[in-house]
Parts: sequence; C-alpha cells; structure tokens
Amino acid sequence: MSPADPDNPNEAARLTQELLDEGYTKNQVAKLLGRNASLVSQFFTKGKGASMVTALRQLVRAVRGGERDTEALAGIADQNIKRRTTKGGAKARVRGKDIIVSGTSMTGRAGRQAISTGASQLATVVHTTGANPAGRLAFTVRMKADQFTMSPGSEKDSAGLKRGYQPRPDGTEERAYGDSRNGGLEAAEWSQRVARHHGDVTEAVQEWLVETGRAVPDAAVEYLEVRGWVPRT
Repeated sequence: MSPADPDNPNEAARLTQELLDEGYTKNQVAKLLGRNASLVSQFFTKGKGASMVTALRQLVRAVRGGERDTEALAGIADQNIKRRTTKGGAKARVRGKDIIVSGTSMTGRAGRQAISTGASQLATVVHTTGANPAGRLAFTVRMKADQFTMSPGSEKDSAGLKRGYQPRPDGTEERAYGDSRNGGLEAAEWSQRVARHHGDVTEAVQEWLVETGRAVPDAAVEYLEVRGWVPRT
C-alpha cells in the first residue's frame, strides 16, 4: 500500500487526530479499539483504518460528550467495529493472533512476553463479555507448582472440576477456574476488577489468586487464557 498523503489524511487518521488532540496517545487509542499502536500509526502513514471509522467516530462523539471511562469507551468501540467473517459465515479471528471470536464466545491467550506487559489484549475479552449482564468468564492459569497454595484438583481450588490442573515437565501447573460446567465467573465483576488495574489482566488475576487463598503473595503468572461467553437462554 502506498504511503498516505500527510496533507490529506484519511477519515481514520483525522478522527484519531481528534482523539490525540483530546489528550489521548496512539497507544491508548489502539487499546480502545482492541488493536495495537502499530496499526493506529498506519492510519497516518499507509492510509489504513477504513474498518475503524465508525468506531472512531463514536469514540470522538463520546469523548466530546465528557465520557472518559476507558471501559465504557472500549465497549462503545467494540460495538461499532465490523467483524470479518470466514467463507462459511463464521466470525474470523480478530484483534491479532491471540484473540479468537466465535459466535457469542471469545477466547484470548497470553504467553510470557504478553504476560510481562499485563496481557492487556485480554482485557478485550473481559470487557466485551462483561458488557452483557449474563456474561461469564473462565481462566486457565499457569504458574510454578510451588506458587499454588492448594493441592491439584482440590475442590476449594477449582470447585466442580475433576481435572482443573495439568502437571508439566518444566515444574509449572495449569489450573482452570470458572469452567462452564460450574457456571463460570461473573464477567461484569471481572470487568470491574480489570478496570481497577487499568487493563492489566495479569495483575488482576494474580490479585484474585492471592486474595482467594489460591496462590502465594509473590506468585507470577506465566501463561493465561481467558474464555468469555454468554449462556444460551
């Protein structure tokens, strides 16, 4: 794609500039859109962003109206981004390789590198699911085995799960929390938790593990998977 004309920016770049003028950074705009800062920069340098125009327009309108809550703004953006579909009509993978959207469910995964920066891309799963009052979440957490305080498979650790952990050769274990078989965790509550940590999902999960007596105070999550869904009625 040829470079964009800096003297004649496209609509995505123009709207983004309005948000920048309101005090936001490109990185913050990217987080609101559920994308990375590199793509936002390409609105200006490569003329990309056509699929983001409606979301950006609504964000500008909300910010001008006084809205500053990042969770609310992210929800507004998410509702106005048209999802790509596969040839079969299913929703395609979006928001990068670590987020998968399928029907009314979403799954996000974060490895060690993303974990170290807060796994903020997983906030999309949490907030989007939490926007529905019936939304539910489940987590898979991997840590060093000695950082968990409860025995593998303990009912107190993962109630209702017979196989809520997985021993691994590297000395870590995976534990599952909030599986759909036991109703999941309330997504709206988790959305508030993550918002309190400014989108840092890693920090929110680590706090919850310690707070509920499942992990030692200095526990460090090494891998995190978040699954969000809305139960069928």
